Amino acid sequence: MILAVVGGKGGVGKSTVAYNLGAELDAVVVDADLAMADLPTDRGPDLHDVLAGRADAVEAVSEGGPVAVLPCGRSLAGARACEPTALVAAVEAVRDEYGRVVVDCPAGMCGDVGLGLLVAEACVLVTQPVPSALGDALRARALARELDAGLAAIVLNRASEASPTELVARELGGPVGTVPESAAVADAQAAGVPVAVHRPDSPAAAAFAGLAETVERACRSRGRAV
Repeated sequence: MILAVVGGKGGVGKSTVAYNLGAELDAVVVDADLAMADLPTDRGPDLHDVLAGRADAVEAVSEGGPVAVLPCGRSLAGARACEPTALVAAVEAVRDEYGRVVVDCPAGMCGDVGLGLLVAEACVLVTQPVPSALGDALRARALARELDAGLAAIVLNRASEASPTELVARELGGPVGTVPESAAVADAQAAGVPVAVHRPDSPAAAAFAGLAETVERACRSRGRAV
C-alpha cells in the first residue's frame, strides 16, 4: 500500500499526521517535501541523495527511531540537485521492500504534490476548520481525483466540538476524522516520537488510532491491500 498525505495549505499539521499514521500502520514514512522537509532525519543518505542518483531508496530508510522514515535533506543545493520524477520509482522500491508506505507530500499544488499522489493508491487529506485551509483542501481534493488517488479519509486537525465536521465531509466527499488541539501532540513532536509512544492515553493518540482504522477500512473496500 502506498498512501499519500496531502494538505493544500501549509501548516495544517500534514507532516504530524503522516508521521503518526505511519506509526499506527507500521509503515515507512517518506518525507517527500523536497524544499521544506519536516520529519526526523539522521546522518545517513536521504531522499535528496536518492533523487540525485547518489543512494538507493531502500538503503536510505532509517529504522533507528520509533517510525521507519526515508528522510529528506534540508539544503537548497540538495533540493536543486534532485530529479523529482524519480520519486515514483523510489517510493515503489520502498513499498516492494517494506509493504506499506506513507508519503508526506509538500503543501500547495506544485508538481511534487502531484508526483506523491500519482504513485499513491489512496490519499489522506489534512485540513483545519478555518476558511483558508478548507479552500485549499478543496483544490487538493480535485487534484487527487484527477490523479485517481482515492480518498481514504479526511483529517480535521486541531478540531473542537464546534468544528463543521458534517459540512467538511459533504464538501470533500469522504469520512472525516478529527484530531483535537492537544499539548500531547506538540510534546511528542518535540520529543521526535509518535503521540502513541509519548502519551498513549491521550485523546490525540486515540484519534490517530481511529484514523488508521478508517484508512484500512477504506483501502479494503477498494480491494487494495493494507
